[in-house]
Order: sequence, then structure tokens, then C-alpha cells
Amino acid sequence: MLQVRVLLSAGLVLFGGLAGARPAGAQESRAAAIAAAQADKAGTLRAYEPGSFERTLDRVKDELIDDPSGFYPLFGSVYSGGGFTLGGGYRRFYGDRSHVDGKGMYSFKGYKLLELSTDSVGHRDGRLDLHARAGWRDATQVAFHGLGVDSPEDRTNFRLQQLYAGGDVLARPGAFTLVSAGVSLEDFSLRPGTGASPTVEDVFTPAQVPGLDAEPTYVHTTAAGGLDWRPAAGYARRGGLYQLAYHNYADRGDTYSFDRLDAEIVQHVPILRENWVISLHGALQTTLDDDDVVPYFLLPSLGSGSTLRGYSSWRFRDRHSLLMSAEWRWIVNRQGLDMAIFYDTGTVTPRFEDISFSGLKSNVGVGLRFHGPVSTPLRIELAKGSEGLRLVFAGSAAF
Repeated sequence: MLQVRVLLSAGLVLFGGLAGARPAGAQESRAAAIAAAQADKAGTLRAYEPGSFERTLDRVKDELIDDPSGFYPLFGSVYSGGGFTLGGGYRRFYGDRSHVDGKGMYSFKGYKLLELSTDSVGHRDGRLDLHARAGWRDATQVAFHGLGVDSPEDRTNFRLQQLYAGGDVLARPGAFTLVSAGVSLEDFSLRPGTGASPTVEDVFTPAQVPGLDAEPTYVHTTAAGGLDWRPAAGYARRGGLYQLAYHNYADRGDTYSFDRLDAEIVQHVPILRENWVISLHGALQTTLDDDDVVPYFLLPSLGSGSTLRGYSSWRFRDRHSLLMSAEWRWIVNRQGLDMAIFYDTGTVTPRFEDISFSGLKSNVGVGLRFHGPVSTPLRIELAKGSEGLRLVFAGSAAF
């Protein structure tokens, strides 16, 4: 019986092998058919051609984002609240990593900026950047609503003119550590504001507003240090920044000197290979000595296209400010376009111990950002706070 089973098994294996085998001619015919199909498919293939939208993004990137040489158009801000701004510049390289820049900008509200600068970056194996600039700005109708988070919605205006010249150095001694220092001379002149709103002096008195009659000239020194592992400060989908910065404003008249400490946190959390990003931002500004007189136009403030975006520029001012923001970013096109839903909240206070999480002002909004690998030359956002809708045009990243 065992012999019969062995013979049957061997017969089944042999039959299966014979049934699965194909004549040599059949195999060759099948291989020829596959080759012919592949050749026919290859003949119909065409090189990838980007669509009109992608071509437009590429042109924007080439003309506005990558480092231009020669004349170039410029979007940006003369001073917060100046409205939509147009300008241009001329850049000339005098080294592989060094260039000189001249630029001019003009806003629909008559704000003006002229600036000459030079930047030399990437020295010491990319660990040292040098910057210097000098310029003049004229902000014709800067808003002032009074002091405090409960200041009235009605605004007054003042005109601020500033001459400035200075330089700074940024060093990266470690993989993620950064240290910076700078010094500049800043001369401020105040004039009655233009526009329909009353000027500051017509509504407030020197007793109500610190430095109402001040026109100080400062030697402004800064020192900062922290950790930064973002790919670039101007545009990032991952990494973070944790930084402290100290500012000393030394009034040459010794009346309005003061010190300020800024703390900032930025954290980007990528999701699904950076198809979405959760971005978080926190910023604290505090005047260090309560006895120092800080001119009203240099007080910490909230309300602008990069702080409380649902409120007008300079809406809230006082000696201390706290800001917190969160964004859900959708990466529409990795080379040039992002969208975002965001939430901002914050407050200003006369004393540091008054800062709390109650009574905060807040807003929500949506945004569209045109970006490059390291910068965001155009950001368009719509935000809603308790005082209505605000449309934001900006020439830099929110954070």
C-alpha cells in the first residue's frame, strides 16, 4: 500500500510539472509581446510640463524670493500700519556671500523708507553673519489709542520720523545655539499725524502719556542668545526657536533711557511628512525698571499683522505685553504656497505682576503665504477680533 501511495505522489508531481511547462516557442512569443508593449508605451511618454499655476509660482519665486542681483521689486512694510506698500531695490554682490543693497518703499498711506545696507553671511563654515544698515523712515499716521488693554477703540494719530544707522553680528557657536549683538544710533522726531483722526496732542496731556513731547536720540544696544534649529528664520515647517534678548535704550539726553527684556518661543510640529504643520508662538516683552520713563511710541504693543492680527496696528500699548499664537498650516505647494488657520491671544499691562490669562484679547483667521526655501515675501490673511475684520498684507512670515 505504501508503495502505491509513493507512486501516486510521484505521478502527481510529474504531471504538475509537465502541465506547468510551456514550449520554448510560447515563452519567446510572450517575451516579445511584453517588449513590444513597453516600446509602444515609451513612444507615447512626454516630459513633465508644469501647469500655469505652477509656472506662476516659479516666476514669483525666481523674481521675488531667490537672492536677486540688480534691480528687483520689493514688498514689505515701512512701519506697522502703513498699509499696502510697494517698492524696489538694487542689489550688487561684491563676494560670494556679500552684497550691498539700496531700497526704497512707499505705502498707500504715504509712509516712506529709504535704506542702504550690506550683508555678509556664512563665514566661518556658515557660523557667522555680519549686517550693517542706515536709513530714514517717515510714518505719517501712526495710531495711538491710549494705554492698557481696555483703551478705547477711537484712535489718535502721530507722525514718526526716524534716522538710524548701525550694525549687528550673529554667531552660531554650536549646531543649534545662536548668539547675537548689535548697536545702532536712532534719532526720533515726532510731528502731528496726518489723516482723519485727531493728533495725539489734541486728545491727551503729558500727564496721561509718557514722553508726549519727547524727541529722543538713542544709542540702542542689543544682546541675544538661544537655541534655533529651524531650517530658516524666514520660512520653516519644522524646528524651533527659544531665545532671550536684552535691549538697552540709552537716551543721549539721559531722560528717557530704559531697558527691556524680550522672550520668544517658536515651535513647528510637522505632521505626515510636513503635509500639515502645527506652529506655536509665544512672546513676552517687559520693561525692566518701573521707574524708567518709556516714550509712548516705544512701549511694548499688540495689534498688527504679526501679533494680534484681528486688531489694527498699535491697538494696545503698555509697559509689558504677552502674545500667544497657534496655526494649523496646510502645505499646498512645497515650493511656493501654504495656507493656514490661526488663533492669536494676548494682553498688555502696566505692571509685570498684572500679566495673567484672564481678560485676554483674541482673534481667529485664515491666511495664504507665498514663500521660498528661506523667506516669505508675501503673506495675505483675513482675521476677526472683537472689533471687526482685518485684512493683512505682509512681506514676512508671521513667525
